[in-house]
Amino acid sequence: MVRTILDSFCVKSGILCRRCEEKLEKGLVTELDLRVIQKIVELERDNPLLGDVTYHRAIEADDLMVILVDKKDLPRLLSGGARVVKDLGETFEKRVKLISYGGDDREFLEDLFSPMSILTINTVWIPDGSTETKVILTGRKPKKMPVDLDRARKIAQELKGMTLRIEFERD
Repeated sequence: MVRTILDSFCVKSGILCRRCEEKLEKGLVTELDLRVIQKIVELERDNPLLGDVTYHRAIEADDLMVILVDKKDLPRLLSGGARVVKDLGETFEKRVKLISYGGDDREFLEDLFSPMSILTINTVWIPDGSTETKVILTGRKPKKMPVDLDRARKIAQELKGMTLRIEFERD
């Protein structure tokens, strides 16, 4: 079964034990996480490779759902024509984007802005003592963006606490 911080019995039954209920109350896991994990377990019946997937978190930003899994598990979720991702998207009526958990900030941002390419990433120090992460994407800003920049900012803030400043190589 998919690896998560919740007990397998709680995931399968949908009824949380005291320990899992405390994790929910403390915010270590959300209702969305529980629903996504249950759907992955359901999909595991047709795709046994999902049993080795380590799930970390899911967040929603408008019509996009970002799911964080271990980097080594991305190929398992994308195998078979990304059928698992499509099924999750249909179930939650959102576009699903997989991002690898852990790793450095560059890997996270590359996953977030995929299929666009990042030229450079810099830290900008603001006079009030805060910082912003400046991401410069290659080329010109396309008329039809493959990635919604406002959603990317929201996701980066929620997952990594990053405030993004996004620019293009040529404006």
